[in-house]
Amino acid sequence: MTAPQISVIIPARDESGNLPSLLDEIADALAALDHEVLVVDDGSRDGSWALLEARAAEDARLRPLRHIESAGQSTAVWQAGHAARGEWLATLDGDGQNDPADLPALIGRACQGDVTLVSGHRTRRHDDWLKRVSSWVANGVRARLLKDATPDTGCGLKVIRREAFLRLPYFDHMHRFLPALIQAQGGRCVSLPVSHRPRGAGRSHYGLHNRLWAGLVDMVGVMWLRHRSRLPAPLEAPHRETLAGPAEAARSET
Repeated sequence: MTAPQISVIIPARDESGNLPSLLDEIADALAALDHEVLVVDDGSRDGSWALLEARAAEDARLRPLRHIESAGQSTAVWQAGHAARGEWLATLDGDGQNDPADLPALIGRACQGDVTLVSGHRTRRHDDWLKRVSSWVANGVRARLLKDATPDTGCGLKVIRREAFLRLPYFDHMHRFLPALIQAQGGRCVSLPVSHRPRGAGRSHYGLHNRLWAGLVDMVGVMWLRHRSRLPAPLEAPHRETLAGPAEAARSET
């Protein structure tokens, strides 16, 4: 089977009310691109899995995966990234607040060849006050400590080279620190403005505890990882003639 250019990854938990329209929008937005869609049902109890199975039977580009019990957004993205076949991974949230119409611009920027990750920047948020305040605090502290030059790492819309993603260390909540982790390995990240929409159905699974406080604790670990990294570290190899040895070099001259 030919590998697609783009693998779209969607972690989703109890999002049966949002997934049908979201998958339709992705199909429309990426109609001109060779792509696949991996939706990870993270322990849903609302019929999401039955919905995904039914759609996958009619759409070969849809590859649903499932956690029997919730394992978290980072685990879902990590496992889907390893199962994906595309050269680039495009992530977005399953709640429908990320607009798939923004994907072609992010993918186009990524394919220019000079970046490893393109992150969306939600310039106008449609969230409640708790999510906005906690994100504002977390983004401010993160930018000051990690200096990752990314104004909105919490945005689910990202396009990342799969090869680089597979080299990243795994830990819970790692999805919030992808730009800093990529930069620690010598990669380059840029941000593009994207739209943000109100949630259409269901409810958020994030609150003050697992969004703000957990993120601040994880940030200490990311700071340590970046401090200990020595990448990029350019390597040099001897010329081919030196590697071949005297006998092989002599034969090549005859």
